[in-house]
Amino acid sequence: MKLIPSRKTPEQRTGEMTVVEHLQELRRRIIICVWAVGIAGIAAWFLYGPFKNALRTPYCDFVAQNPQNASTNGCDLVVTGPIDPMMTKLKIVLFIAVAIALPVLLYQLWAFIVPGLTAREKKWSIPFVLTSFFLFVMGALFAYYTLPRALGFLLGFAGPGVVSLLTFDRYVSFVMLVALAFGLSFLLPVLLVFLELVGVVSPQWLSKNRRYAIFLIFLFAAIITPSSDPYTMTAMAVPMYLLYEAAIIVGRLAKRGQKTS
Repeated sequence: MKLIPSRKTPEQRTGEMTVVEHLQELRRRIIICVWAVGIAGIAAWFLYGPFKNALRTPYCDFVAQNPQNASTNGCDLVVTGPIDPMMTKLKIVLFIAVAIALPVLLYQLWAFIVPGLTAREKKWSIPFVLTSFFLFVMGALFAYYTLPRALGFLLGFAGPGVVSLLTFDRYVSFVMLVALAFGLSFLLPVLLVFLELVGVVSPQWLSKNRRYAIFLIFLFAAIITPSSDPYTMTAMAVPMYLLYEAAIIVGRLAKRGQKTS
C-alpha cells in the first residue's frame, strides 16, 4: 500500500481541495516530519554528550561568578530518581533531532499552506524556510547567552545562606523552554511579513499601531518566558521590538518590489 503519494493532484496544485484531500495532505506532511525527526535522531544520539556539556555551561558560569550560591557539587547536576537520567537523555536527543530537522519541518508547514496561495506567493517558500530557521536559531542562541544573567537573578533572589542544587531533569527542561520561547518569539517578523504579503496587514498599519505593539510584545514576553524574571522578559522584548521594526521595513521594500514587477 502506498502511504505517501509522490506527486500532487491538479486540485492540490491549484489550491482546490476537499476536506478529505486536505486531511490526506496533512497526514502526508506529518509522516514526512516524523521520518525527518527519526533520521535526525540518529545523529542527535551521538551529539548528546557535547550538547549536554553545552547546556551545563551557563550554570557553570553562574557558579564561577557566584561560588557562595553553589553547593559542594559545584556545577554538577543531580538526579533524584532511577529513570531520570534515561528520560532526560531521551528528551535532549529529541530536542536535538527536532532542531536538526527544523528546515524540513518548516518546509512541510509551508508546503501544506501553499495550495491555498497564489503563484506569486508560492515563490516565497525558500526564503520563508531559510529565514525562519535562521531566526529561530538566533533566538535560541540569544537565550543561551542570556541564561547566566537570568540564573544569577533567579538563584540569587533568595539571598545569602541559600545554595543551589539543581536537578538534571528540571534544569534541562528550563533551558529548553527558554530556548523554545526565544526561538518562537524571533519568528515574529516572518509572520508579519507573510501577513503583509497576503494583504492582511500593511506596513503603514503596523507603523501606526506601534504603541500597541510595544505593549503586546512586553506582555507576550512576560507570559511566555518560563522564569518570568524582568531580565529575561526584557532580553526577549527588546529584540522582538527591533524585529517588529525590521518587518515594517521589509514589508515596504516587498510592496515596492511588487509594484515595479
